[in-house]
Amino acid sequence: MEYLHTMVRVTDLDASLDFYCNKFGLVEVRRIDNEKGRFTLVFLATPQDEQRARETRSPTLELTYNWDPETYTGGRNFGHLAYRVDDIYETCRKLMDAGVTINRPPRDGHMAFVRSPDNISIELLQAGDPKPPAEPWLSMPNTGVW
Repeated sequence: MEYLHTMVRVTDLDASLDFYCNKFGLVEVRRIDNEKGRFTLVFLATPQDEQRARETRSPTLELTYNWDPETYTGGRNFGHLAYRVDDIYETCRKLMDAGVTINRPPRDGHMAFVRSPDNISIELLQAGDPKPPAEPWLSMPNTGVW
């Protein structure tokens, strides 16, 4: 398992970048503007992790800026933790066998979400290419939120 990123939602991207980069000392390593989804993702890393973050996309802090104004309540500004796993199906099976609910099953062979006992959302991402879709994941519905 490899730690990837932590996501936080921000309401003012310029002010957030000023804080995280100019004042706190992180560096921007990647940016994604998604017009269809109406959001921008900015990935930041420490100067010591900058090269690794550019090459492997980890470890980073992901700032998510939704273009449409939104008031974040109930911790919605904190998004999730993310980990890359060698086998997403094996990892999800192990978690299910241990009594963990798979909130968003890996139907696409690439991504799943679970929650910690403290209700922290955790994203699991398949290392490399997605696995071929397979049961029981393909037909498993979402449970709760992530």
